[in-house]
Amino acid sequence: MTQIALPLGWPADPRDDAFLVTPSNSRAVHTLEHTGTWPVMTAILTGPRKSGRSLLARIFAAKSGGTIIDDAERVPEAQLFHAWNRAQEEHRPLLIVADAAPPEWKVKLPDLRSRLAASPIAAIGAPDDELMRLLLAHLFERRSLDARPDLIDWLATRIERSHITVTRTVDALDQEAMERRKRLSIPLARTTLTEAGLILRPQLALDLPLFTPP
Repeated sequence: MTQIALPLGWPADPRDDAFLVTPSNSRAVHTLEHTGTWPVMTAILTGPRKSGRSLLARIFAAKSGGTIIDDAERVPEAQLFHAWNRAQEEHRPLLIVADAAPPEWKVKLPDLRSRLAASPIAAIGAPDDELMRLLLAHLFERRSLDARPDLIDWLATRIERSHITVTRTVDALDQEAMERRKRLSIPLARTTLTEAGLILRPQLALDLPLFTPP
C-alpha cells in the first residue's frame, strides 16, 4: 500500500489529504500519473461513489496543473464538448470524473461521444482485501473510535465489498457506540450490522463453534 497526497492546504483537514493506493486502484493512479502517454489531452476517471475518485481528481489537478470536471453526467454535454476541445488546443490535461464511461454512460451528442471514445479511462475498482481493512481503520481513526485489528478483520470478511458499505458500516457503529456508550466489539458489531442489514444472518453461522456429537 502507498499513499499519494495533495500539497499542503488541500484540503484543510490533514486526515483527508491522502489517497490510499492498493491493487484495486493502482492502475487508475498510474494512468493519471503518466499524462504523457495519453493519446489525447483528456481522460475519464470512473469509480463507485465514496471510492475517493474526487480526491484523486483534485490530487491530479494539483500535481499536473490540469483541470477537472466532476460528476460529469450532470454537466451539459455542450459544456463537456467545449472543455474537451479546449484541453487539446491549450495542451492542458483535462480529467472528466463520472460514474462510468461510455457506452454505459449514455452520451447523446455524437461529437462528444466520439471524443470520449478516444479518451483513456482510469477506472477505480471495488476495494480489495487490503483496501477494505485500510479504509475501515482510516474511518474509525477519523471518528476517534478504538477499533482493534480483530474487529476490522471480522468486518472486512462480512460486509459487502464496496466503498459505500464501508462508510455505512462505520456510521452505524459510531452511532450505536455513542448511544449505548459502549466500546466497539465484535458482539456489538454483529448485532448492530445485522439489524441494519449490512451483514447477512446466514453469515453469523461463521462465528458459532462447530457442534461435535458426544
